[in-house]
Amino acid sequence: MTGIVVASANGRIGIEAAVEVLRVGGSAMDAVVAGTRLVEANPDDHTVGYSGLPNLLGEVELDASVMDGRGLRAGSVGALQGYQDAIDLARTVMDELPHVLIGGEGAARLARETGLQPKDLLTPEAEVIWRSRLGEEAADGSDDSSRRYLSSIREIVARTASDAELTVAGEPPHGTVNFLARDRHGDIAAAVSTSGWAWKYPGRMGDSPIIGAGNYADNRWGAAACTGRGEMAQRCCTAHSVVTFMRFGMSLKDALTTAMTDLAQLDDPYASEMNIVAIDKDGTPGAASTTEGKTFVMMTESMAAPEERPRMVVPLDGVSKSTLNRPRPSDSESNP
Repeated sequence: MTGIVVASANGRIGIEAAVEVLRVGGSAMDAVVAGTRLVEANPDDHTVGYSGLPNLLGEVELDASVMDGRGLRAGSVGALQGYQDAIDLARTVMDELPHVLIGGEGAARLARETGLQPKDLLTPEAEVIWRSRLGEEAADGSDDSSRRYLSSIREIVARTASDAELTVAGEPPHGTVNFLARDRHGDIAAAVSTSGWAWKYPGRMGDSPIIGAGNYADNRWGAAACTGRGEMAQRCCTAHSVVTFMRFGMSLKDALTTAMTDLAQLDDPYASEMNIVAIDKDGTPGAASTTEGKTFVMMTESMAAPEERPRMVVPLDGVSKSTLNRPRPSDSESNP
């Protein structure tokens, strides 16, 4: 049985290291963690790990999760500050704690206790991008500025929710890295890591640390992981849905299509791009996106280099954005 690794396009930097783990007989879990770790350390990727774009307050918060398809073990961390290796910490949660998700200061505490090295995650380049959206008055650091800034939180968050709102680097304000692997023993694993939605409300967690939303793996049926607007995947349990549809006999292609189509039922004024990578129980790779031109990467043990492939496109034309036009209830209406 030949091992395989599948990743989102930004996982190219780590996919060869992941495959090398499989070549020497390592596990699928070891492979996905090894690949993700390199993306987290890449300062040129502003959607994951070090140099990720920060929240509204200028703080970089990381989310990550892992899932082992053998035994359905899982671990995740959310809103982690001050440590780069979110994927390693997620694995620690899975391996060493009787929990699945640890967030905020608890995640940072666990990182300290397990000996991870602290790191200032906000690079000068990421800070420039962050400030570009706020304006000088909102980002000068004074107490008065902070009050004015916080008073416009909803407006800033809404403005950065759409894919039409790109950073000065030409990137959407949210992104993630996905890794899926199947090893020589037939075991499947998934890993997801992200710095989340840029300019997000402090403490916000998307789908990446939520097992079943951004990440799911089951040796019996396959695995899936998501990138894009995490709130959409949270509400539809998208990663779990892909795997469940395969469990019910759908092909990988049909499972991806159906999971994407489910997203079109959302009433979401901030609906935007969504992407899924997946493998079936035999290690067959596949991927889907709501946007034209998106790709993913895959590589088997027998390949000399990774291969970039196009994602199947499933438009979300039916998604409802009607709440954009709904009047916000007055205090008297909302508090009878």
